[in-house]
Parts: sequence; C-alpha cells; structure tokens
Amino acid sequence: MKAAFMMAAPTSGSGKTTIARGLMALYARKGYRVQPFKCGPDYIDTKFHEAVCGHPSINLDTFMATKAHVVSLFCRYSAEADVAIVEGMMGLFDGYDRDKGSSAEIAQTLDIPVVLIVDAKSAAYSMAPLISGFVNFRKDIRFAGVIFNKVGSSRHYQMLQQVCDDLGIACLGYLPKDAALEQGSRYLGLDFSEKTENNRLLELLETHVDWQTLLQSCIPTVGNHSSHGGNNIFPRREKSVLIARNAESFSFLYQETIDSYADVRFFDPETEVPDFSGVDLLLLPGGYPEKHLEALVKAEATRQAIRDYAERGGRVEAECGGMMYLCQAIVTDEGSYPMCGVLPYTITARQADRRLSLGYRLFELDGKEYRGHEFHYTQFLGDVPESVAQVYNAKGEPVATPVFRYQNVLASYTHLYGVKS
Repeated sequence: MKAAFMMAAPTSGSGKTTIARGLMALYARKGYRVQPFKCGPDYIDTKFHEAVCGHPSINLDTFMATKAHVVSLFCRYSAEADVAIVEGMMGLFDGYDRDKGSSAEIAQTLDIPVVLIVDAKSAAYSMAPLISGFVNFRKDIRFAGVIFNKVGSSRHYQMLQQVCDDLGIACLGYLPKDAALEQGSRYLGLDFSEKTENNRLLELLETHVDWQTLLQSCIPTVGNHSSHGGNNIFPRREKSVLIARNAESFSFLYQETIDSYADVRFFDPETEVPDFSGVDLLLLPGGYPEKHLEALVKAEATRQAIRDYAERGGRVEAECGGMMYLCQAIVTDEGSYPMCGVLPYTITARQADRRLSLGYRLFELDGKEYRGHEFHYTQFLGDVPESVAQVYNAKGEPVATPVFRYQNVLASYTHLYGVKS
C-alpha cells in the first residue's frame, strides 16, 4: 500500500462524503487500485464506494468489533491496494460515548493521518480557532492537512491558506461553490453513474485539490500493523450459506460476513425459488422489502419454500428487512401484503406509524454475545412482541428491540455484525 488516510470533518454536512467519494473515483480513474473503507455501521456509503472503486468497501467499527479485528480487516483488505481511503462518520470525534467508537478512534487505531474536510462557507480567518481546536485536541491523532469546501473565490481561498500557514498545517486544496454540485449534491452521493455530475466533481477536485501531494504525504508506517491478528468475531465458517440478495429489498450485508463463509450462494427472493440442497444457513439480510411488496407477494413459491425450510428445522438468520419478510404480513397505506408467515407478527410501514429506531445493539443468547446496529422506521403493529433476550444500546441501557427464536430461526430488527462465544 502506497498511501492511506481518513477523510473526516468537524460535523456532518461538511462535504466529507462528496469529497471522499470524489477522490476515490479520481484516483481510480488515474489507474490506482483504491481500497475503500467506511467508519461505522453504514451500509449505504459502502455501496457507492464499491461503485466507483470496483470492489467492496469494508466497514470499520470499534463498537461492533475489537480494535485488533479492525486493524486486521484494514491490513487484509488493503494489502493489494495502491491507496486506502477511509471515509469517516459524523463529526471526527463523535462516538457512541464521547469519542469512543468515533472516526478519531479508528484513525488512531490504524495509525493513519486524517484529512479534515472543512465547510468554509461564509467564513475566512474564523476557521483558525476551529481548525486549531481539532488539530490540537488529541495529540495521538495525526493530520495530513485540510481541504476546504464551498469556497467562494480565489481570494477567499487565499485567506483560508493563510489560516493553514499560521497553524502550520498543510492546505491540500478546496472544492469551490458550484451550482451543479449544490443542486446535485445528494445525487452525487447516491448515483455515480450520473456522468455529467461525476465528471464535474472530478474535474474540480483534480484542478483544485493537490491529490498528488496527498498521496506522497500519507505513506503508511511500514510493518506497523503486522503483529496484529484478528479475533473470533468472524471465525472462518466451513459452511454453506444461501443469502437473499436484491439491489434494494435485501441489500444490507457486511462484506466481511460474506467472506467468512467457505461456500456462498445468492438468490433473489423477488424472482428466484431458493434451492436449499447442501445449505447450512439461510441468511435474510436487511433492506427495503416494504418498497417491493407486490413483487415479493407475487413470488409465492419463494415464500412457501422459505416457510417450509424453516418449519422443517432449517437454520435461518433474519435481520431487519429479512425479519419483516418472515412475518405474517407488512401493512402499508395501500393495504396488507402477505409475507412468509414464519413469525406470527405484522409489520406496519404506514406513514402514520413511522418512527425512527436507531443505534448500536448488544444482547446475549445461548452463551454468545451478539453485536450490531438498528436503523428502521417500520414498527410492529400493536404491542411489541416478547423477546427471548434483553437487548441493550451502546451505553448498556435496555431497549425494547425484541429478538425472536422459532425452531432454528433467529430474527431481530438488529443488523448483526459478529458473534463472540
């Protein structure tokens, strides 16, 4: 690996995501092999990383996994890369408990420098105390430099360069205010197949960001991570797993989960009837099945096959959308849609019932510790069903998220990351 760095920001909304994905695309276009990573449990950003880099992005999370495991993931997946780019989450020091689990903690764990993305709109020398605070807050966090976003003019940028000069930190360039970027910023993050917007972003980054100096200044410490091993969060599973996969209805799955199985097969529940021969586990990941209810209802043979497999004792793990798919029905404002009927519950996706449930989750079951993350708006219709385990958030506080066990089915709203015995 020739270079490695993290793209982070003082706050969400600073332009970190746009610039991080843009630089990934720029380096890839110039022939570098870019290995993308994402801090935290986010499933969405990793998909767009993969779209521009050509191979999967890997989540790095120090709540759901140990620091040793995070280091081993980083080393393993970046071993053949020219440059490893880690996109941070939220503000640099925002974690589940102060700065625990934050992007800063991950940068320190990996010993890689941080590129601070700063929104400079409507400010000039006032950026000095803000940047100084971030750079000097923790001495164990290294900074490669600053990239400014939403810069109004060349004169504005000159004033921002003075800030960096006075603070003794590298100014790596800027992204100017641009009507096309302002109008399409959310789409730049959602669809890099939009050639016009993508080309515009890359053109601006290549012109105004010193991407070559960034590579040269972020050479990783040789051998720094060589002594770190993994842990038992993802032991190699010498088993065959059948995974439901669809671009939207079943799509939230960590790459490390896939890679941990010896034999992996996929099927699309909207169009294919699964073949369970030789299968040790059926994995139904999260996604947005509520957006594809007509297709899922139409695939009646698929729902029947899954119900039969579960009833005869087949092992199933179902997470969030996958759990919803196993229930009796999903109700929307348009009506009620029958699902697999393995679990005797109904899920409501009606607008009036939408409520955000968000956060890290932890529970113990059968002597094993499960860790993951919950993010959904749908809810159970009626009272929350009884759980076979008490679920806790990252601070150890109990939450009402239920966990279900039926036959050999384990299901919950929690997207599971790993299991420790």
